[in-house]
Formats: sequence, C-alpha cells, structure tokens
Amino acid sequence: MKSTKHLVALGVFLLAVFGVVPAAIAATGRVDLYYTLTAVALLSIASAGVWLTFYIGRINIGQGAYALVGGYISALLITKADLSFWWTLPLSGIFCAGLAVLIGMPILRLRGVYFAMVTLVLTEVSRLAALALPLTNGAKGITSIRMPAELAIFGWTLIPDFNTLENPKLAFYWMAATMMTVSYAVLWRIVNSRLGHLCRSLQQNEELASSIGVNIARLRLLAYAISSFFGGIAGASFVAISQSVYPSSFQTTDSVNFMLNCFLGGLGYVFGPMLGTLLLYFGWDLLFATGKFQLLIYSSLMVALMLLLPNGVLSLLDRKRDRP
Repeated sequence: MKSTKHLVALGVFLLAVFGVVPAAIAATGRVDLYYTLTAVALLSIASAGVWLTFYIGRINIGQGAYALVGGYISALLITKADLSFWWTLPLSGIFCAGLAVLIGMPILRLRGVYFAMVTLVLTEVSRLAALALPLTNGAKGITSIRMPAELAIFGWTLIPDFNTLENPKLAFYWMAATMMTVSYAVLWRIVNSRLGHLCRSLQQNEELASSIGVNIARLRLLAYAISSFFGGIAGASFVAISQSVYPSSFQTTDSVNFMLNCFLGGLGYVFGPMLGTLLLYFGWDLLFATGKFQLLIYSSLMVALMLLLPNGVLSLLDRKRDRP
C-alpha cells in the first residue's frame, strides 16, 4: 500500500514538472519562468546535499563553496580542455567529492559546532582563491562558455546540441528538472537503505552507534562527500546556463540560503529542501515590491515560520493526519 502511494506521488510529480508546468508557461507566454524554475531546480539539488549532512547531525554552511568549485571545474574543462559539458558534469561532482574528503577527514572528527564554524568560511575561502588564481582569471571570471553540445551514444542522439534548439530555455529547464528528479531519487534511496539507517543512528546517539561497530568518522565522510557532489553538479549546471562563472557567482549568503531551504521545507523530510527552495526563491521575489522593507519582512517571516513550524512546512501534512 505504501509503495503504491509512493508511485502515485511520483507520477503526479513527474506529470506536473514535465507536463503541466511547460504547458502552463506556453499558454501564458511567460517564457522567463523557465529560467526561474531552472534556477530553483538546481538550487534544490545543492540544498539536498546540505540536507544529507543535517541527516548525520552536522550543520553544513559551506555548500556554496562546492557549487563555486564545481562551476569553475566545469568552465575550465570546457574552455581549456575542450571537453563536452556532459563530461564535465560528473567530473565536477567527483572533484568536489574528493575535495570534501580531504577537508572532511580532519574536521569531521570534531564536534558539530566546530564543523559548522569551519564550513562557514569555506565559501569565502573559495571566492578568494578564485580571485587570486591566474587560472580562474581573477575578478574577470570565465566567460563565453559554450552551451551543452550534442550527447550521443553509438550514433544515437540522446540530447541535441543546445545551440541548434529554437528554445534552449525549455531544454535547460528539462535538464534541470531531470537532474533534480534523479538527485532526489538517489537521496530517497540512500535514506531508505542500510546506509541511511546507519546515518540516522548518528542523530540519536553516536556513542551507542560506535559501540555496535559503526565507523562514525567514515560514515560522516561518505555523507559529506555525497553532499559536496550534489553541490558540484549544481554549480556546473549553473555555468552551462549562464555561460560564465565569477568569484561572486556563489557567496556565503548562498550557503546560508541552502541551509534555510532545508529548515523551511522540513529537516525530517527528504523532499523538504525542494519545497523550501521553491518557497524561499519565490517568496523573496514577491517581497521585492516592499522595497526597503523587503529584508525586514523576509527575516520576520522566517523567524515566525521557524517558531510556528519548527519541523518545516511539510510538518503540516503530519498535523492533518493526526487530526481525528
């Protein structure tokens, strides 16, 4: 019965993302919404990685660093090594995962508060490195990055060259929506696997988990590497859309927003970051009309939501189920 509900929910989600949304945009003529929804989808992928570190009981405020690194790796591989974007996408994620392992080995052995403090400076360190290194072209960044080329296997075209498309915005939307769907499917599978159960044990009692043979340090490192992989591919995808990358492309505020997306949607729900990203992104845009009061109203609403819904917006579903 439960698996049937999951399949129905997945079907409704896929229909909405790949059918209803494009049809609605075509009917209204709001083609600009393709870029907005593409950005939401990619930001939600990075937020999914942050959610996974929350799942092991660690606060990650450095996801913007991996998105920035992933973006630069993709840009350099495209412009310097003449690789296709489709090859740079997994390579960017793998590079970020490897970097996370190097950074995480010493700091993941520390208490949670120290890990949060170290990750807080990672995005700024990455930005300063991008400014200082000659390879990254400093403040000028890397521009004129070509759009994704054709992806073919055994002569069969799986994805056409984006330069030849009449509406590349729609193609980018489908790309981002597909990546988001696959990323959250992977995240859901991790959470519902033996690895996910071990990760959950770290939330409850790390000493008890260690006493039954769980390698806590290795488990933390694995989760952090997967989290950073998500950040890397999200950053690389942003580069493909904007066709440029700068040291300011991802900043500390972005890292904080990735974390807020998880809180807003719900830390106890796999799809919480997805909903949180959607609400936060569109909520901020809607408040733009309030002018100088935008930040004040935004901050007040965030505080109120966390006080009234400490488990996120998705906790409203549980409240409805609990009603007699």
